Amino acid sequence: MRRTRVRTLAVLAVAVAALGFVLLRLLESRGVFVPGGAWVEVVALALLAALVLRAGWGVRSYLRGDKPGLDPLRAARTFAMAKAAAYTGALLTGRYVAHVLVVLPQLDVEARRDQAITSGVAALAAIGLTVVGLVVEKFCEIPPPEDEPDSTEAVAP
Repeated sequence: MRRTRVRTLAVLAVAVAALGFVLLRLLESRGVFVPGGAWVEVVALALLAALVLRAGWGVRSYLRGDKPGLDPLRAARTFAMAKAAAYTGALLTGRYVAHVLVVLPQLDVEARRDQAITSGVAALAAIGLTVVGLVVEKFCEIPPPEDEPDSTEAVAP
């Protein structure tokens, strides 16, 4: 599998934020108010980031020689989990940023200000999840073998 590109995640987050902003404005113009982020979501994102980092740390320890053995399936699953965490963080970042943008004009209302603060902190937690996913992907990267034949030489069958 290939590592996730930061540009892809950034484009995804911006696209979700833009689409979410338009959708939330449309809903609010019709009298439907969608709740913003909740503090339990912030805690859940932080916990998820910690779990992904913990799983990645085991792979990192093995690759550095600090840990004697590692199941290859576990390493592959850790990489897949890190990739999923990066994408999930990017998607949620866009969702929370969209909500902050919608409530920005109404910060004089206490309830809307509280929604903006909670959604802003949730967006930061989602960015943290994305960063942890990218870091753990890097932890799972296997260096190329040193005894690999030169690419210009032909290998005899």
